[in-house]
Amino acid sequence: MTPTSKDIERPLGQASRPARRAWPRFRAGQVATVVAALCVMVSSGAIALRERPFRNPAQVVVTTPLEKSSAEAPTPMESAAAPSKPAAVSDGPSIINVNPPDGSGKGVVIIRDPSAVGQDLRIAHLPDKALIEQSETGPLPVRGDDGRRPADVYARPWSGARGTRVAIVIGGLGLSQTGTQEAIGKLPGEITLAFAPQGNSIGRWMQEARRTGHEIIMQVPLEPFDFPNVNPGRNTLTVDATAEENLKNLRWALSRTTNYTGVMNYMGARFSADAEAMGLFLAELGKRGLLFLDDGSTARSVAPELALKNGVPFAIGDTAIDAVRDRGEILKKLDQLESTARAKGYAIGTGSAFDVTVEAVAAWALEAKKRGIEIVPVSAVTTDPERG
Repeated sequence: MTPTSKDIERPLGQASRPARRAWPRFRAGQVATVVAALCVMVSSGAIALRERPFRNPAQVVVTTPLEKSSAEAPTPMESAAAPSKPAAVSDGPSIINVNPPDGSGKGVVIIRDPSAVGQDLRIAHLPDKALIEQSETGPLPVRGDDGRRPADVYARPWSGARGTRVAIVIGGLGLSQTGTQEAIGKLPGEITLAFAPQGNSIGRWMQEARRTGHEIIMQVPLEPFDFPNVNPGRNTLTVDATAEENLKNLRWALSRTTNYTGVMNYMGARFSADAEAMGLFLAELGKRGLLFLDDGSTARSVAPELALKNGVPFAIGDTAIDAVRDRGEILKKLDQLESTARAKGYAIGTGSAFDVTVEAVAAWALEAKKRGIEIVPVSAVTTDPERG
């Protein structure tokens, strides 16, 4: 081998050293990616070694699109007639394959963690079997064995910020098929929807409402003054009825569908002023983990004290927005609601699923968001005795 000029110039006795290998240089982004991957591996290992429920095998649940049916056709939830044992529920994570209602087959796979409180909006239309008690009239909401409440699990997520918040509850859904469809389709997902127990196909409409992001509650008919001349409808709870009769009527209303956070009164000026009747009513809601919204139509209601006593998340409506069914008047009420919210931090408005109400609320909510108002579900503005 012919020596190079550098070899000739090197002093005798000094052998040439092998060239040092250059270490590769990593960019900051590459380092972050490697660190993140290592964190995922460590977390996965930790989960695998945790105690129950994560050591249990996953339960696979496959859902299919809702079949189109006539408005009068009862759903499986509505037609349940015989009591049955609660379905066995795995306390491990569930792998849920959710197919879209359009039948395209392009669904999503969701891993449900049973230790989580809330419900993923993509599966909000699916009842949590751990929160259902079967009855002769249908599924009843109940607290889970792990302490979770329907009031928490079925609540729509919100920002949690303490800015100006407005909750709007639109009731009477299920009574008119066209009106129900319009309300679900046109109202923003932040608007809470209340279903009338006398309605038709409530289970089907519940699923549609939950698919589009709405939090829902059930309306329960309570005795007004001048009853029965003024009649809220079938299975009204009354002051003079026995405890057994009122519980039977309440449970009938509660069993009309699932996936709701609580109950709102329909009428009930006389009933809500009676401590004994309301005590029984709210004790049942507390046992089942449901919230109660008093529409605020009577100042004589004893609900606030009894809700606190029975551990029931509770709220009172500030304004009935559509006592006058005129778009201009409804918008004025909504502006008043905004003023109330700016003064005390939040406000609750109630209305019915009239066409004019739905149109006005949808337009107002869009503009209110631009003014910095957060439209929240009713569960976001309750006073919760269990949370302090």
